[in-house]
Amino acid sequence: MMTLALAVRNLLRNRRRSISTLLAIAIGSTSILLFGGYSTNINYSMQTAYVQTGGHLQIQHRDFYLYGSGNPAAYGIADYTKLLAAIENDAVLKTMVLVATPTLQFGGIAGNSTAGVSRTVIGNGFIAKDVNRMRLWNDFNMRSGYPVSALEGSAADAVIIGTGLARVLQLCDALKIARCPKPEKEQTTEGAALPDDVAQLVLQDTPTVANAQGVNPRKIDLLVGTARGAPNVASLEVIRAEDQGFKELDEVYMMMHLAQTQKLVYGNSPPEVTSIILQLRHTDEIPVAIERLAPILASFSVNQPLAVLDFRTLYPFYLQSMNLFDTIFGFIFTLIGAIVLFTVSNTMNAAVVERTTEIGTLRAIGLRRLGIQNLFVTEGALLGFAGALLGAVLALSLAALVNSMNLTWLPPGGVEPLPLTLIVWGQTGKILGTTFGLLCVAILSAWWPAYRASRLNVVDALRHV
Repeated sequence: MMTLALAVRNLLRNRRRSISTLLAIAIGSTSILLFGGYSTNINYSMQTAYVQTGGHLQIQHRDFYLYGSGNPAAYGIADYTKLLAAIENDAVLKTMVLVATPTLQFGGIAGNSTAGVSRTVIGNGFIAKDVNRMRLWNDFNMRSGYPVSALEGSAADAVIIGTGLARVLQLCDALKIARCPKPEKEQTTEGAALPDDVAQLVLQDTPTVANAQGVNPRKIDLLVGTARGAPNVASLEVIRAEDQGFKELDEVYMMMHLAQTQKLVYGNSPPEVTSIILQLRHTDEIPVAIERLAPILASFSVNQPLAVLDFRTLYPFYLQSMNLFDTIFGFIFTLIGAIVLFTVSNTMNAAVVERTTEIGTLRAIGLRRLGIQNLFVTEGALLGFAGALLGAVLALSLAALVNSMNLTWLPPGGVEPLPLTLIVWGQTGKILGTTFGLLCVAILSAWWPAYRASRLNVVDALRHV
């Protein structure tokens, strides 16, 4: 207690230097916590988006993740209704699983005969009401979410496509899509007139407004390869276009009813699905859910090897983004730690020079070298702890201020601007970790000047002016 009292008195005696050092540590702590809050917001936003669309877990054929995109029908799950029933009847899983729904991925060619254009597409068949139930998941209370899917309650031939696909198929006017550029008309060059019989054939094959009268402008044709190899064709009505974020996906994506998709892919054969999506109440329940699923999948894997994958494996972009932010966070902490190390060390070295006579007096009245060393280390620890604590208070206050301003930002691959939220409150681990880390850096930076002070010769120190 005497050492602590002396350390406090010495810090107050030179307030200007102590305050400047404390503020440097506080600003560093604030910067670390604010960036940590921003990183946490990115994590929660991305996780919420992926879980709302693809769930926490997906049960698939063992090789579907690697090879299924080329031929989804070859990696279907047979007897999927029995598998769903087994999951829903499990004593533990039924309390953890919010939504368990099948989905069927497909590939094909979509065409707009009125405009004379077509495009290769990929898509999924869903149970519409399950899609909207999944979009309600918001375990982190984020101020964003997907809109209600128009697929629920729509006709059996309804389909939702990406806005890029609507642009390619020239459906922008029919779907009333804003900011949708149209292709420029090709300039025709003057040439010799066609013979009358050839001109008549050309006119018959050219779609006109008259020929298009009475035709639904939202109708498209979809050609899908079946499980047996022969293609099936269906006439579908596009009810909405939704931006998928990434251009490559936006120009090929389709969403339709599962029953319609199964009819196209399997025809009169027993229908299958390519995945069973499981959405849990909480993300931290994934390990327990996988453990409970293991014996269930083993009983259904006699004729078809099944595997369960979590959303981190299915969406590697999520892990890559989080690793990037963790690396940046580590770099910032290291940089600020170096600044704190230099600042506190400089403060302690200046204190040693100014207080050489005081050190000699303390040694002369019997204070041991370890006591001198402990005194200076205590001063550094007090500066580190007070600065980190002030930084935490500043970070919480600034985060609350920013969150109240309703700022938005557009994430990479995002469709709608998201609220800019700095999640600092509730991040006890990061606050304590930052405080402890800066405290250790401050103690380390004060140790060398303290060691030098304890090794001063008593006589030389007393004669120092």
